[in-house]
Amino acid sequence: MSYFTETNSVETVNARMGAQTDPRLAEIMSSLVKHLHGFAKDVSLTQEEWDFAIGFLTRTGQMCSGERQEFILLSDVLGFSMLVDAINNRRPEGATENTVFGPFHVADAPIRQMGDSINLDGKGESCLFEGRVLDLDGHPIEGASVDVWSDNADGYYDVQQPDIQPKWNNRGRFITAADGHYSFVGIKPVSYPIPDDGPVGKMLGQLGRHPYRPAHMHYLITAPGYQKLVTHTFVGGDEYLESDAVFGVKTTLIAPYEKVDNGETLWRSPFDFVLVPR
Repeated sequence: MSYFTETNSVETVNARMGAQTDPRLAEIMSSLVKHLHGFAKDVSLTQEEWDFAIGFLTRTGQMCSGERQEFILLSDVLGFSMLVDAINNRRPEGATENTVFGPFHVADAPIRQMGDSINLDGKGESCLFEGRVLDLDGHPIEGASVDVWSDNADGYYDVQQPDIQPKWNNRGRFITAADGHYSFVGIKPVSYPIPDDGPVGKMLGQLGRHPYRPAHMHYLITAPGYQKLVTHTFVGGDEYLESDAVFGVKTTLIAPYEKVDNGETLWRSPFDFVLVPR
């Protein structure tokens, strides 16, 4: 045993951990103490700066509610959410990559028929989304649930405007048949800002960063015997692709948006999804 000093701070704190501590908890907390103390030493953190950090975290917690989670937003803009997602969703070459789930998914969206429209408010530029759900060998997957959702033409999800948008606007689930094909009509998504009226938004401003996400369509794809896929497809050419506020863009997820002449929709976005066996 030793008394706490600047030099031996990590060893002293971690030595206090009880012998019966769960091994995984001990591993995580030991590493957390090591890196947290290392950070303070690396930047020679002042008392005033630490007091400000405590105030920031307090304000972040006070901003949280049943409808808003400011700590998840903080994790997102620091790239931590994407890092945890990447660690937990390592996939073989050829499989569709994961990206962040986002806060706007609603469970049990209506199951619709292939080709149906999910756009209920009539706004935006119509787009046909279609493709296949495949396994790693290119075989179609039958019975896959393709759960989709996006913002509307004004950049808001229906849950953000319950008194303005129809319920289930730009949402739906589609179940693949033996050919693995999916298709639905939505709108060409638009870019939008994450909530920036709280402490996280103020932090972005201080860092000279914008709060915008590039336009994207959300997908949650599940099928018996396969890993769950949580991903987006991004609109190619969007001005925020290289500066997504939450670091969610991956090159393989940038989808084509083809202009349609004399068709039933203004746009078409083809994209195949490749799942990995459990």
